[in-house]
Amino acid sequence: MKASPAGASPEDRRTVKVSKYLSKHLRHQPERIGLTLDANGWVPIDELIRAAAEHGFRFTRAELDHVVAVNDKKRFTIDGARIRANQGHTVEVDLGLPPSEPPEYLYHGTVDRSLGAIRAEGLRPMNRHDVHLSPDRETATLVGARRGRPVVLAVHAGALHRAGHAFRVSANGVWLTDSVPPEFIRFPGA
Repeated sequence: MKASPAGASPEDRRTVKVSKYLSKHLRHQPERIGLTLDANGWVPIDELIRAAAEHGFRFTRAELDHVVAVNDKKRFTIDGARIRANQGHTVEVDLGLPPSEPPEYLYHGTVDRSLGAIRAEGLRPMNRHDVHLSPDRETATLVGARRGRPVVLAVHAGALHRAGHAFRVSANGVWLTDSVPPEFIRFPGA
């Protein structure tokens, strides 16, 4: 789901607001509202709704279902009476994703100001648990555009996998790996 433009409907603005709230508390700060994610990142939906209401942010199960259904990045998964974020956690969780053989190339969206560090150190997870890679250039472009003018890097994922790096793919199609050394990255103009 993209950020709401100024002329967005009240429903669209509400959907974005609930989505951002969910991201914050299911990926980064569950303890802020008294939630405890299980080892795999799941939390009972009724506990989430109750905790949010107790901390001044009310939403209904219908609103939650709507946010999960329309989120363009498919950030969340509902499994019966529980919910979790699909990836991007800064809190410790094990998403239980099995190793998967990646396609030969995956893509990473970034911005110019990050290229020097990436050339020197490769792609690192920073404050997340994994490096996030996109299956196509278009998605990587959208990811990079969140921080400025996007730069798309091609990652030779097949070669990296053959060199012993494990890959997993999240429920929403984001590829995850622990790091990408610079020799496996094709930089623009190279």
